[in-house]
Amino acid sequence: MRKKNLKSAISAFFGALLIVSLTGCAAGPDAMTRTLRQVTDGVEGISGSIKALNVLLVTQEDGSAVLVGTFVNSGEERDAITAITANGILGEISVSTLDQYSGPAIFEGDSKNSSARFPGLNARASDHVELEVSFRTAAPMKLSALVRAKAAEYANVGSAENVEN
Repeated sequence: MRKKNLKSAISAFFGALLIVSLTGCAAGPDAMTRTLRQVTDGVEGISGSIKALNVLLVTQEDGSAVLVGTFVNSGEERDAITAITANGILGEISVSTLDQYSGPAIFEGDSKNSSARFPGLNARASDHVELEVSFRTAAPMKLSALVRAKAAEYANVGSAENVEN
């Protein structure tokens, strides 16, 4: 009778161990499924103390594309975006300094203080474009950004009345 109870206990132990290992409970706080945060079409990225938030491109009638997104520097040291390329095409940029005191670099929208246009990109809506953002001191940031059509909430992106810089 004791042998039967011992077999049952061992079976229960291995069954519980199997359940825990298959559900991923032991993956810890850095598990891939715990760090996913994308809630928009835009992508996010990090380079040192600089974060890119909700970055995407919007097509324009002339075949160019306009960058939409925000770059925030949470570090003590000032930095700057020196260049942005999309599929190897150098962007025409006008960018504010990145530091925690003057605020983020915002590309497009009501609070826009920076702009980036990529002439001749000829990307279509739903394409993914490889962006590389270069900084004065931080390491380059590589992102795979979604391309959206100039419609709906992006209808005014890149329009003359939306250009401040």
